[in-house]
Amino acid sequence: MVTAIILIDNDSNRLLAKYYHPSHQDPKAAPSSPPKNPFPTLKDQRAFEASIWEKTRRQQTDILVVDNLCVLYKHSLDLSFFLVAPLAENELMLHATLSAFYDAVAMLLRHQVEKRSILENLDLVVLALDETIDNGIVLETDPVAIASRVSRPKPDAAVNLSDIQLNEQSIMQAFTTVRDKIGQRILQG
Repeated sequence: MVTAIILIDNDSNRLLAKYYHPSHQDPKAAPSSPPKNPFPTLKDQRAFEASIWEKTRRQQTDILVVDNLCVLYKHSLDLSFFLVAPLAENELMLHATLSAFYDAVAMLLRHQVEKRSILENLDLVVLALDETIDNGIVLETDPVAIASRVSRPKPDAAVNLSDIQLNEQSIMQAFTTVRDKIGQRILQG
């Protein structure tokens, strides 16, 4: 189960943040587990984001513990990707999830994972996130599958109307087909 996924630029500004409050969490969970909604307000979310940004900007690791939560992160040119989960979660699965999301975004943005391209293509990034994680549950860890579900169709794949040949014979065939169908409907009552 994932608690949040956050994208923060190098100035500690939020580009994208999605906090999950799954209804599937066990209400009788052990007291050591984090509360159902560890960040109920925007102020709490911003404080947590500032905390993880401050702690990770000098670190060279991929994972750390902040506020009794497991935080995995990946730095890009001018932004950082953060995945937040309870301590009890499998770190390898969380790392695979974060890597899949990052790699899918890189494919969608033609390997230009930077603040400007994220903001220009925020719709694709959010769709990739939704294809990766839904309500805190990891759906997919294959970046190619994620990117293929999200990517826009190629412009040359669309039907080109100028390639359709219209002549007297095709118009006459259409007229005959319509006349026959109307005749059948009239006879059926």
